[in-house]
Amino acid sequence: MTPPTPAEEVTVEEGDGRVTVAGSWTYEWGASRRPFLHPVTTPAGHLLSRDAPDDHPWHHGLWFCIKFVDGDNFWEEMAPYGVIRHQGPPTVERIAGGPVAVRGELHWIRPDRETVALVEQRSFTHVPLGPDAYAIDLDTVLTPSAPCRLDRTPFTTWGGYGGLTLRGPADWTDTTLLLDDGSTHERVHGTSSTWCDLTGTPPGAGPDVAAGIALLDHPGNRRHPVPFYGSTRAETYGDEGWSNFFNAAFLWHDGMDLAAGEELRVRHRVIVHDGDWGRDRLAAAWADLLEGA
Repeated sequence: MTPPTPAEEVTVEEGDGRVTVAGSWTYEWGASRRPFLHPVTTPAGHLLSRDAPDDHPWHHGLWFCIKFVDGDNFWEEMAPYGVIRHQGPPTVERIAGGPVAVRGELHWIRPDRETVALVEQRSFTHVPLGPDAYAIDLDTVLTPSAPCRLDRTPFTTWGGYGGLTLRGPADWTDTTLLLDDGSTHERVHGTSSTWCDLTGTPPGAGPDVAAGIALLDHPGNRRHPVPFYGSTRAETYGDEGWSNFFNAAFLWHDGMDLAAGEELRVRHRVIVHDGDWGRDRLAAAWADLLEGA
């Protein structure tokens, strides 16, 4: 096993409204509509995220968002819509053994730009996994001040989404979605799985090169294992290339009611990897997550 990278060796660069960790991912915490991670690159430097494509300009790299809070839209960016904003710069914490955490408080503000629907405590933690991979652990707690309902557009053709989501570049080609039972898909529509991986040929690479991103559902999450929703290629994502969209859609089957002051904790591990990991290695990564849960 490759020894962990010491935390003091993981680079952190802080700029105007952003934090870049390990030279691999940038958290745009100061974004005016909602924070997101972009670019997200593999250890070898392959870009696996895409920001604001013409077909869905509200898709931002790797992001966490719920579509509706009491009917207010926080997903699309067409008026009227809600915004998610950090309350000051996030803190950066170096953790013994290698991880680096970026933490902050966010407010989910309704379309009136005054009313706070949810207060969120969010962290993204960078975990080195060796020369060909790293993890980003999302740990978020949402708390409403009044009773509220978290919801999605019910699935007919394109509904059901919300939660942690990735949009990859159009020139990330020959991609495949892999689930924990070993099945591979061009699309997944609400299939429950402990993890889902998207792997293919990264932009600008030859056909013998592969890279991917896996989303792992923490066993302590409500509605675990989460239904996944994703597509490698679809007409609604434009005709210039591959859609490369997938989402840990915990509201797929139904919305969720929260009482005033009730905490909803959502945790996911995101593994960014060079190479085609396949079912066995991803299952081992899932076992590691279970061991530390």
